Amino acid sequence: MLTQDQIEDFKSRLERASNPVYFFDNDVDGLAAFLIIRKFFGRGKGVAIKSYPSLNQQYIRKLDEFQPDLIVVLDKPLISQDFIEAAKERGIHIVWLDHHPIPSNTRDDSISYYNPLDNPQRDNRPTAYWAYKIINNRTYEWIAMLGCIRDWFVPEFAEAFSKEFPDLFPYTQNSAKALYETPIGRITRILDFALKDKTSAIVKMIKIMLDVTTPNQINEENKKLYPIYKRYFQINKKYGTLMKKAEEIASRSSKLLFFQYGGDLSLSSELANELFYKYSEKIVVVTYIKGTKVNCSLRGLINVRDLAQKALQGIESSCGGHENAVGATFQLQDLRNFKRNLFRLLNRFESRPVTIGP
Repeated sequence: MLTQDQIEDFKSRLERASNPVYFFDNDVDGLAAFLIIRKFFGRGKGVAIKSYPSLNQQYIRKLDEFQPDLIVVLDKPLISQDFIEAAKERGIHIVWLDHHPIPSNTRDDSISYYNPLDNPQRDNRPTAYWAYKIINNRTYEWIAMLGCIRDWFVPEFAEAFSKEFPDLFPYTQNSAKALYETPIGRITRILDFALKDKTSAIVKMIKIMLDVTTPNQINEENKKLYPIYKRYFQINKKYGTLMKKAEEIASRSSKLLFFQYGGDLSLSSELANELFYKYSEKIVVVTYIKGTKVNCSLRGLINVRDLAQKALQGIESSCGGHENAVGATFQLQDLRNFKRNLFRLLNRFESRPVTIGP
């Protein structure tokens, strides 16, 4: 968990900043963390990071555009060294709040890094959870709930939230049920899909969300939220078609559910999450192919992060995430070898151990 000193240090840096820029991962956990902090301090611009897995050099131009006096990075596992050097050159300090495994470049003097995994308790609760704990204001509890539920975590304040919003969240401690069987879970999908849009539309979405004060406002379709719902309906239709195809493959697969697709929209993470919910006895691998690049999402009850890293040995790639949920990118020419390595590794570990051994 974060220490009280870390919490106070984080808040003091934000309090001193007059023009921060927030770079957040473009999922609901990242969005929720941003909304909590931005609403509380009332200043700064927000930028959803579409590059994976790192905040990379393509975002350096935002530093010149916004001229910030502080960079706040939320829910992003990596920052490229090019971006860090660009921030140094401009004399801008980086505040980085995350809950993923700790990268090697966080000890730089130009970075203040806050991660509950960096403490003896090794707590990896979602970034939105820690943003809420840092701000410590119940006004933003509903936003923290969105981030937590979308990241498969039911926080300790969920029961109190359920009493306040019983129609949105019939109380359950089952994170998968909360995500896929409750109205608040549907709200997280609405926001998740709205984040999958062009930059100008996401900017509009951020402005809308900064004015929203209760989750009921999102749950009820209205004119103000029309842009968000319009994008949700567009993507949900595509998502439903892909899910149907993936389920057909699942009915014929044994221990490995391997689904690949292409097109103009990556939904690999969302598809992998729901497929894992429905077929938790399987290792779920969803690959999205665009041009010569492959985005891959893996889910499973074993340590799929270790599994993915072993399957990618000898393949130029990037890979990161949690033990049971991981993403990777590599070239299309390596897809066949990656798939072959997965089958080979799983055949070696048919007993489904907790971790993949050496």
